[in-house]
Amino acid sequence: MGIKGLTALISEHAPKAIQEHDIKTLFGRKVAIDASMSIYQFLIAVRQKDGEMLTNDAGETTSHLMGFFYRTIRIVENGIKPAYVFDGKPPELKSGVLSKRFEKREEAKAEGEEAKEVGTAEDMDRFSRRTVKVTREHNEECRRLLKLMGIPVIVAPSEAEAQCAELARGGKVYAAGSEDMDTLTFSTPILYRHLTFSEAKKAPISEINLEKTLEGLEMDMSQFIDLCILLGCDYLEPIKGVGPKSALKLIREYKGLAGVVEHLKEKQAEKEDAAEDGKKKKGGVQVPEEWPWEEAKKIFQKPDVVPADEVELEWKDPDVDGLVQFLVTEKGFNEERVRKGAEKLQKFLNSKQQGRLDGFFSVKPKSPKKSAPEPKGKGKGKADAKGTKRKAEDKGEASTSKKSKTKK
Repeated sequence: MGIKGLTALISEHAPKAIQEHDIKTLFGRKVAIDASMSIYQFLIAVRQKDGEMLTNDAGETTSHLMGFFYRTIRIVENGIKPAYVFDGKPPELKSGVLSKRFEKREEAKAEGEEAKEVGTAEDMDRFSRRTVKVTREHNEECRRLLKLMGIPVIVAPSEAEAQCAELARGGKVYAAGSEDMDTLTFSTPILYRHLTFSEAKKAPISEINLEKTLEGLEMDMSQFIDLCILLGCDYLEPIKGVGPKSALKLIREYKGLAGVVEHLKEKQAEKEDAAEDGKKKKGGVQVPEEWPWEEAKKIFQKPDVVPADEVELEWKDPDVDGLVQFLVTEKGFNEERVRKGAEKLQKFLNSKQQGRLDGFFSVKPKSPKKSAPEPKGKGKGKADAKGTKRKAEDKGEASTSKKSKTKK
């Protein structure tokens, strides 16, 4: 689910924190990608013309495998080295949210059955997408595929986006890649969004800088976490009656969520007293009786992750025979396309690399006019965020990934 309304707040109050890139400009970057989010994304997006998920002759779903194979090749072709992180066991606090999602899926299934009888094709497609569920088998198949492709795979102890953030903080990768904004709440320095989108969408990669976000919102990391919880996260529902703008205002005014909750409960009590006296109707902002925001904050501040210094990321040659066995023999993919994909992986993962210019040079400001003294405090510009030399893949022409001939 992510954080409700956070992107809009950053866009308005910290516009310098968001940059858009063509994927080709990210060559040389290593990125930890939230695989669990990607599986869900592929199951929804990679579909046949009739809106149904791709399947092979045996009726097995292949949308997730198609998405991982071709989107990963596209990423690698553009000089980026991806490492995929899968979810482990969700925190106990998330169980309530997960149960509500299950209820909504069941409702969508029922509505979908009705749509088949009286609805339009668009109605059926909408309800079908709402019933998508990532299974254990989906996860296992994707991990098997990525390992055969020579791509690093990490299974997180708990939340995948938290582990991605840990790898970025620890310098194992440059950025975390996810569509979930709570990756920022887990303190990733840099977040990439839209990295695994289809090339046909022509969507630029969105880069969000955490440090610039905090500067623009005028708060420290603790307050930022409080803001994200108040907006509504995966662990707690938002407080009824508090929207994004009022949430930002409250956190700024009361310096944190403790003061905000106390203030809101006082207002709520006043309204309830007034309602009993018949002066006003009960309503407005309502803080749930059970709203353990302190527990949610602890999860964001100290998530269950493998320390970055204990993780080794290694990109290897693809196992071509293994890929053919899995994708062609078992899943019905086109052998020629699979072999061509493997060739691209081998070429771009092992080609000679050139360093990124921003890893070698500092950007200096323009020289002032001779008659004007040089402003104090200005000199060498900042180097790359990590201050280290980075390696890049030789540039190759980006090619559009063709679909496998899997059939419904």
